[in-house]
Amino acid sequence: MMDAFIAANRIPNMLRRFFAEGAFSQAFVPVLGETREQGGDKAVRELSDAVAGTLGVCLFVLTLIGVIAAPILVAGFTPGFLKDDQTLELASLMLRFTFPYLLFISLTAMAAGLLNTYGRFAVPALTPVILNICLIGFAIVVSPMFERPTLALAIAVLVAGILQLAFQLPFLARLKLLPRPRWAWRDERVRKVMRLMLPAIFGSSVVQINLIIDNMLASLLGEGRLVWLYYSDRLMEFPLGVFGIALAIVILPSLSRSHASKDAATFSATIDWALRLVFLIALPAAVGLAFLAGPLVVTLFFGGQFTEFDVAMTRASLWAFSGGLLAFILIKILAPGYFARQDMKTPVRIGLIALAVNLVMNLSLVWLFIRYEVAATHAALALATTISAFVNAGLLMRGLLHNGALRLLPHWRRFLIKVLAATIGLGLFLYWTAPSIDWWLDEAFGIRAVVVAGLVMAGGLVYFALLWVMGLRPSHFAMANVKE
Repeated sequence: MMDAFIAANRIPNMLRRFFAEGAFSQAFVPVLGETREQGGDKAVRELSDAVAGTLGVCLFVLTLIGVIAAPILVAGFTPGFLKDDQTLELASLMLRFTFPYLLFISLTAMAAGLLNTYGRFAVPALTPVILNICLIGFAIVVSPMFERPTLALAIAVLVAGILQLAFQLPFLARLKLLPRPRWAWRDERVRKVMRLMLPAIFGSSVVQINLIIDNMLASLLGEGRLVWLYYSDRLMEFPLGVFGIALAIVILPSLSRSHASKDAATFSATIDWALRLVFLIALPAAVGLAFLAGPLVVTLFFGGQFTEFDVAMTRASLWAFSGGLLAFILIKILAPGYFARQDMKTPVRIGLIALAVNLVMNLSLVWLFIRYEVAATHAALALATTISAFVNAGLLMRGLLHNGALRLLPHWRRFLIKVLAATIGLGLFLYWTAPSIDWWLDEAFGIRAVVVAGLVMAGGLVYFALLWVMGLRPSHFAMANVKE
């Protein structure tokens, strides 16, 4: 049942990265910033009316097709389900509830783009919490009413999409930016957004496409692989979502304004500032995920239907994903450096290379794991995604440096040495203090939760204390100092 829900939830979430906070936001926000700079609030309102109506109609048609063709989509994205009619039928039914989420979350992303452009970051940042509340509430209260409990989670996704959009509308109305949707396919600004979206769909979503490929292959490797990959991906996505995506959302409007005003120095310095924050947070987060993979998986998931074997399998794929956390976040930060300048072709070329690397590594590593009888064959898929993410991030960085859009400020070498030294210190601390996996499996949930929370907080204190001793201060990362 969980395999079926993950498949039904993954399909609209992949498209969400295209039409919501992925390609659409990357195309819409720069055009929105340019429109505000040149035409003021009235032009912004006209653009939002046109985009809301045109995007809304297109997404409604796409949603209708998705609901009708649900069994075909499930079979295409998870071909392994063709061996199990019951799982295929359940996943198709759930997809008919989860697919309309795409319509609502895409309009929510448009509303968030408007709010972010006007410096209102808190409301869009809080909005995703609604999905978590709905999933938790339906899991606890509604799912016992169903013969197949995971069906309640699919309904929760749909309800959350409606509530997320409704939550942001009053704040748009307060800014007098509430769209009055109108069909405007011939509007040049709408067409510009659409033209920018097409390549951005690929350029901004390579990681998601890689994960979909992983799911397709995982469904062929046997039952449980989708679940293990999903849970480890959730843990990896936590720092990525809390920090990486949030930072990308914050810098895109600033980069768009800098490009529109031809302020190359601020444009470069903003990316440089974001990169420093990425290395400051992502490196210790990756080390923390790697050393605490077992404790986190046991504390959050162990018990009931989730056995010791499931713990070992999920931990294996989390190890592979944690190695790529830095690259995953770097992609989120570097890609806006192209999108803000309305250069969509370069990320597409780089994305194609990364996708090819992922395919080759997927097939090669799975073959090696099977040949040498490694039980966690799904971890090969996570490792391939990590390798392709580093290729993607490296090529994006090289491109920005080569075309002069990014000029790294002084002291990067000293900064990296200090961060690496503190990260090594964090790793040693966790290695010496974290109990063995057998201890975690034997203890009660309450004790596990307290100890793992203590290790996370203590590890954070050790890391930042080491940075403080080496001379790094919070003031060094203030946005006001980006040009210094």
